[in-house]
Amino acid sequence: MFKKYTPEESVSSTSQVKNSVQRSIITQIVEQYPLLEEAIESILPKKSMLVSKCPENVQLISVNDEVLFYNQKDGPFYPSLRLVHKYPDMISKMQVDKGAIRFVLAGANIMCPGFTSAGGSLPVSVAVEQPVAIYAEGKEHAM
Repeated sequence: MFKKYTPEESVSSTSQVKNSVQRSIITQIVEQYPLLEEAIESILPKKSMLVSKCPENVQLISVNDEVLFYNQKDGPFYPSLRLVHKYPDMISKMQVDKGAIRFVLAGANIMCPGFTSAGGSLPVSVAVEQPVAIYAEGKEHAM
């Protein structure tokens, strides 16, 4: 999604959000990611949250010129990969085997054999349409 992202071309407007909008965004994020409740004040400090509007109804939530979350058409908020690296326990984890790494990094959809083979793991407690972090066998950071 961000492969061809350049702020000059991709962002149509950036604005600081009102306190009421900021509270609703924080509430939605904490409902989606309850493990972030303790750290949400440091992740999204008051009076510094910016919302950037992009084509196709995409919103970017950023603090100090760093994109932290994005959503599309008022859908769920997805964390940026940098935020997942900082707070790895905020989101459910799935692991693919070594053979899938090249394809996932190239943008391919992940099929069940990548999770159910010897190097993969598929947790049972993940709900349908719930965002997850994809990890690779033998690697410590999400992809």
